[in-house]
Amino acid sequence: MANRMARWRSVRNGRLTKLWKDEQGLGTLEIILIVAVIIIIALLFKDWIVELVNNLMGQADNQANEIFN
Repeated sequence: MANRMARWRSVRNGRLTKLWKDEQGLGTLEIILIVAVIIIIALLFKDWIVELVNNLMGQADNQANEIFN
């Protein structure tokens, strides 16, 4: 048990701290978080988005039919 705690402390104080303080990967982290939020929003409003796209495509189809007839 003591060995696990010592190993965890070394990981926490070493690699994790360096990773947290390292700013080179910050842009990547921000992009990942933004993509995750967009995916969550898309899943929450999936039905509304699908209905909106279907309505827009239907309107475009109707206008194309009017033009070509």
